[in-house]
Amino acid sequence: MKLDRYPTPRRIKQTPNWREAKELSNKFLEEKSTNQSKKKVAIIGGGLSGLACAKYLSDAGHEPVVYEARNVLGGKVSAWQDKDGDWIETGLHIFFGAYPNMMNLFEELDIEDRLQWKKHQMTFAMQELPGQFTSFQFPANVPAPFNMAMAILSNTEMLTLEEKVKMVPGLLPMLLEGQSFIDDQDELSVLEFMRKYGMPERINEEIFIAMGKALDFTDPDKLSMSVILTAMNRFINEADGSQTAFIDGNQPDRLCKPMVDHIEFRGGKVHTGKPIAEIKVNSETLSVEGLELTDGSLVEADYYISAMPVDVIKKMIPKQWSTMPYFAQLKELEGIPVINLQIWFDRKLTSVDGLCFSRSPLLSVYADMSTCCEEYASDDASMLELVFAPCTPQVGADRNWIAASDEEIIEATLLELERLFPTEIGAAAGDRAAEVTKSTVVRVPRSVYATTPGRNKFRPSQDSPIDNFVMAGDFASQKFLGSMEGAVLSGKLAAEVVCDRAASRPTKGIQSVHESITSQQLEEKDPVGVRGDFPIAFGGGQQGSGQTVDHP
Repeated sequence: MKLDRYPTPRRIKQTPNWREAKELSNKFLEEKSTNQSKKKVAIIGGGLSGLACAKYLSDAGHEPVVYEARNVLGGKVSAWQDKDGDWIETGLHIFFGAYPNMMNLFEELDIEDRLQWKKHQMTFAMQELPGQFTSFQFPANVPAPFNMAMAILSNTEMLTLEEKVKMVPGLLPMLLEGQSFIDDQDELSVLEFMRKYGMPERINEEIFIAMGKALDFTDPDKLSMSVILTAMNRFINEADGSQTAFIDGNQPDRLCKPMVDHIEFRGGKVHTGKPIAEIKVNSETLSVEGLELTDGSLVEADYYISAMPVDVIKKMIPKQWSTMPYFAQLKELEGIPVINLQIWFDRKLTSVDGLCFSRSPLLSVYADMSTCCEEYASDDASMLELVFAPCTPQVGADRNWIAASDEEIIEATLLELERLFPTEIGAAAGDRAAEVTKSTVVRVPRSVYATTPGRNKFRPSQDSPIDNFVMAGDFASQKFLGSMEGAVLSGKLAAEVVCDRAASRPTKGIQSVHESITSQQLEEKDPVGVRGDFPIAFGGGQQGSGQTVDHP
């Protein structure tokens, strides 16, 4: 099957964010030419943040060594093959034009052609019209923010003109004040923000519920408005910011492997199956003396970088560090649950070539990968990949779906798919109904950090109070929240800290810790450590049964 391909959006390389990302990339290359002292840097975690950090350190002439606990790389974008050779993915991962550091990374690795760009539109299922969809179409060659305005105004099926006008008072300050306004809204939930600015409830029902679930797997009453505004700010201000792309195959081969090849060609190393048992600390200086692996070996380096998920690094904080406000603030951050589904059908469904907002109480977004992705392309059968969210009561679900059986989750999903595909799935389709041939359920009980109101102030800087320890990970402070872009940027910023310290230059400094933490009487705590050797223990995704389910 030959898939439609749209050209790489030309304007993504013309934005201030792109130029800023490029300048940081160039800084590492310039560093190499003046680097007088190569440093060995141990990086804990082989997700996108750890790999990006290692990539840029190797560009700067240092020697990064990545230690990944699992036998697969990628972290939240990891994937593995089942007995049939099909790739089982931790999540449905979409690339946006407004991902400048990620786009720079693709260019630097010479793999831009692996991005399959889709038509510039946002497609939503019509809630009250089963089987029908509507799209916000972004006109070509129209500059921002006018292309967004035209996309919104030209769609008459989701919001009335009056409702669109009533969105303006809340969005105008974002356009005029920028990031400072966005940051100030972090204490408000989406619903609280809407009420403050007099937005009609239907805007939430038609737009924000779908956006909230797609961006952070959370319903709007429990989601910080800064998340919505961060995305909208990029989409409004960057003409191609909301255009989406799929990578042309599985993430381990098509993205992680080129990163590993780049790192190792420049003298770095990437190890899998190397979990850390303990961060060993000098009792006098409090600096890191080494990393003890679970096999008893000791890793020694000049600098150490944590690129672990926030829920894992919290378990590893040494006792001597536990009373430091910088580390104590991490208790205010925790990963959010999400479930990723893949369902194979015995025939080809009528589907959109791109990401769809399902508008379902159980499903966030989905895509027919047989239509969207070259490696999975098929003329004869469909494979839907779906994000099941929210999936616990804490983030808006009606029950704890993480604890449900695979069969219950698939059954509930198929009932929702009957609404999306009423003439092709379910009893109403009769003899034409598509049958499920295989399915898989991957649970991630702690994914990206939960952006409930008020979380931003607890995100740590990459720079830390420990002279040879640096923090990476998408939860660490950077402007792109928890996402692939945020992970790559955080890894770059962590690499920059090491380069600056190694060259005896001042860093950007340690971000101040909120007074709600500094005012506490903190007590020393022994690290809990990671218990078990299964994927969830290390912040990964895991199948309930460990196998895909074949359907007769």
